[in-house]
Amino acid sequence: MTTPLLETRDLNVRFGGVHATRDVNFTLAEAELRCVIGPNGAGKSTFFKLLTGQVKPTSGQILFRGKDVSNMRPHEPGRLGIGIKTQVPSLFNGLSVWDNVWLAARRVHTPAQTERVTREVLERVGMSAYREATVGLLAHGQRQWVELAVVIAADPPLILLDEPAAGMSDAEVARTADLILDINRRHALVVVEHDMSFIRRIAKTVTVLHQGAIIREDTPDRIMSDPLIQQIYLGKKPQ
Repeated sequence: MTTPLLETRDLNVRFGGVHATRDVNFTLAEAELRCVIGPNGAGKSTFFKLLTGQVKPTSGQILFRGKDVSNMRPHEPGRLGIGIKTQVPSLFNGLSVWDNVWLAARRVHTPAQTERVTREVLERVGMSAYREATVGLLAHGQRQWVELAVVIAADPPLILLDEPAAGMSDAEVARTADLILDINRRHALVVVEHDMSFIRRIAKTVTVLHQGAIIREDTPDRIMSDPLIQQIYLGKKPQ
C-alpha cells in the first residue's frame, strides 16, 4: 500500500478532565484536499494545533510520510514540508507584497530560483499588480491571498488552512475557492472550515468532528443530507 502523506493513529488529547480529541484516525493521500468541519467545541482547533505542533498528543501518533512527528515543535512543520496558514495573516506589514513572498521563497530556493518562484507565485494568486504595495495597507482579502502566496512559495507538499474564507465578501470567497483548487493541483490540503457553501465549492471529502471524535467522512452532498449532521452540526432538524 502507498504510504499516506499524513496519518494520525488513535490520537488523543486531554486537558485536565476535558477529552478534546478522542481516538482520531485520519488519513490524507498525496495531493488530496480534505475539509474538516464541526460545531464549536467539536475539536477542530485542537486537531489543527496537533498538526502544527502547538499541542502535543496525550497518546497516539501523527505520521508525515511515515515518519512519526507527534512531538514536533511549532517551528518544525515548515522544515518537514508542512505549510500553515492561520485565520490571522502572519505577514511583515511594513514590507511590500514582493518582499514578503521573496523571503518565504528564499528559505528553500537558490537566489536565481527565488526571483522566478516569487514572480510565478504572485501570478498564481493574482497579486502581481500589487507587488510593490505595502502589505499592511492591503484589504483583508488581499492580505489573505498574499499569505497563501507566502505559504506556497516554499512549495510544501502539505498545506494546512484554518478558515481561509473567514471575513471575506462573496466575491472574495469565490476567488479564494478557485485559488485553493488551483493550489491543490500541486499540494495536498487540510482545510478547517465551518462555511458549508465554501466547502461545497472545494471539497470532495469532508471529515466531521463531534466531541473530539470523527463520526463521518463522506462527500459534501452526503454530509449535508445526513440527518445526524443536519441536527447536530448545522443546527437543523431532519426534514
